[in-house]
Amino acid sequence: MTTNTVLLILLSLGIAFAVSFYQYLYKAKSKSKVTLLLAFLRFFSVFGLLLLLINPIITRKTVETVKTPLPIVIDNSASMADLKSDKQALELFEKLKDNDALNDKFEVQAYQFDADFLPSDTIDFKGTQSNIDVVAKNLKNIYKNQTFPTILISDGNQTSGEDYVFGFNSNNKVYPLVVGDTTTYLDLRVTQLNVNKYAFHKNKYPVEVFLNYSGTKSINASFKITQGNSVLNEQTVAFSPSKKSATLNVLLPANSVGLQILKATVSSKEQEKNTYNNTKNFAVEVIDQKTEVALISDMAHPDLGAIKRSIETNAQRKVTILKPNQVSSLENYNILILYQPTVAFKSIFEKNTNAKINSWIITGNDTDFNFLNQNQSQFSFKMSSQKEDYLASFDSQFNLFALDNIGFEQFPPLENPFGTITAKGNTNTLLSSTIRNIATNQPLLTFNEEQGKRSAYLFGENIWKWRADYFLVKKDFVDFDIFLDKTIQYLASNNARKSLLVNHERFYNSGEGIEITAQYFNKNYELDEKARLTISVTNTKTKQVKNYDLLRTTNAFQVNLDGLAAGNYKFTVKELNSNASYSSGFEVLDFDIEKQFVNPDWNKLNQLATQTQGKAFLANQVDSLIKQLSEDESYQAIQKTITKKSPLVDWIWLLVLIALSLSAEWFIRKYNGLL
Repeated sequence: MTTNTVLLILLSLGIAFAVSFYQYLYKAKSKSKVTLLLAFLRFFSVFGLLLLLINPIITRKTVETVKTPLPIVIDNSASMADLKSDKQALELFEKLKDNDALNDKFEVQAYQFDADFLPSDTIDFKGTQSNIDVVAKNLKNIYKNQTFPTILISDGNQTSGEDYVFGFNSNNKVYPLVVGDTTTYLDLRVTQLNVNKYAFHKNKYPVEVFLNYSGTKSINASFKITQGNSVLNEQTVAFSPSKKSATLNVLLPANSVGLQILKATVSSKEQEKNTYNNTKNFAVEVIDQKTEVALISDMAHPDLGAIKRSIETNAQRKVTILKPNQVSSLENYNILILYQPTVAFKSIFEKNTNAKINSWIITGNDTDFNFLNQNQSQFSFKMSSQKEDYLASFDSQFNLFALDNIGFEQFPPLENPFGTITAKGNTNTLLSSTIRNIATNQPLLTFNEEQGKRSAYLFGENIWKWRADYFLVKKDFVDFDIFLDKTIQYLASNNARKSLLVNHERFYNSGEGIEITAQYFNKNYELDEKARLTISVTNTKTKQVKNYDLLRTTNAFQVNLDGLAAGNYKFTVKELNSNASYSSGFEVLDFDIEKQFVNPDWNKLNQLATQTQGKAFLANQVDSLIKQLSEDESYQAIQKTITKKSPLVDWIWLLVLIALSLSAEWFIRKYNGLL
């Protein structure tokens, strides 16, 4: 407290004493106990009121020591157990965590990682993925703007995520503690295999295979691709200490329709420590035809190239760009995309009257809307010559097919003449239009089905800007291309709409997420949010049956079947209220990415240490690591002086006591006839 506050408190004591003395003791005939008690109560009340007005503040200073954080992160992935380094890693982890020298100098905090970054509560070395980059990202978030060292206990073998070498902050030293046998063993490995999921019947499909070799002598390896007992491709590959990798490009025939399970194998006469990584299973679904799309336009526009590239990311689609006068027949096409139709499209519309091919009409500033009014019956157009920019608004109730909002509201506007678009029949709108955040109550992308013929309409040009904008944000085109692919998929099907639609893959790799989604529609073909969907999954070999409920998501139902062992499975999705069902199957391919390694990746971890100005250590050098950290003068504890100011008295309680004092004084005076 300041000197002024102390003087005010003393003055308050004097005033309170003077008031109580004058009222009860001055010229008092007798100083009984009652009089003294009343004087004390008056003194307390006056002093308390004055103390409330002064509100004295007490300042307390405390000194707090802040230590530098030291995260110790252990690799909890299955590769640690496969390399027989799990026990060693756990011993090192406990030794570092409980070391007195480190705990005296640092604030030691323990973590673990596999696919995710977690506290070190349960370390069991059963993680199905190794993502060291997730460690870097989480440490940056936890210790923002701090300088600290990190101990990373790992074999350095990463199976998912971005390159971790440059993920860590270069100003914060990383000390990798490399566990496992670093002795180089002879090992052949199928590192990666690239193949399209789909191939076309009676064509050949490419397979790209990457092979790696570890060893100290030259060998000749045999590479085979087999299907059952049949060898589809066989060749010899030479490796040496100077040539440790090979890339093979193979063309395989697609002679049978359906799911084809194949196996790529590399082997030699030499004995290997790990033979699991010599084989990689893969699958290709051979289909008997592809969707032929005619993209017809009488003008050059960037939209044409963007639409073609996006659709053709699905190997089942082929897009041919044509001018209206180049189309002699529609027999060879499954879908027509009519870009900004004009009078030049008259023959196309006439031919399609009989062909009844599903179409997608895209309008823009050069569209002849009078011509469209005369040649289609789904919409009526009253358009002006004024251009307008239309933004998209996603309709979450859209139910023709499952599609997530990929950020349509953030896309650049599409251009179309200003006017009124009126639907004549039943339409299902995916995107509605807005002008400067004001809803127009008109569609931007909508779908129609009439007498078995399906149509789509996009009222605006410059969809190429959407694809480019999505790439700038996401660094890929994946979800945008899926959006266009589902539009084409809807138009490519002429099947009557079913009440229960199920979406799944024909094959999955073990360890990957296995998701199956479904939609259930009522008699009005509206998405039924109250549907009760279950799935029964049966292993065809063991006959083991597992039952799950499908959970409601934004516009579908979903189940996650992670953890299924490799093998063939049949499943049935059933809606319990209506007994509608869907049956199919899939195969889980035998592939465990964590079993692909034979050595820890010393070079990568050493590169990480160099990048962050740290140092990599082997397991038998843990004492040197402890000594280096404990003697590192760049990490010092910081003492902080914390000043806390608080009132001398709690004003609420003091106010209560003053009220009690005044009340007691009044009752005593009343009782003794002094009022």
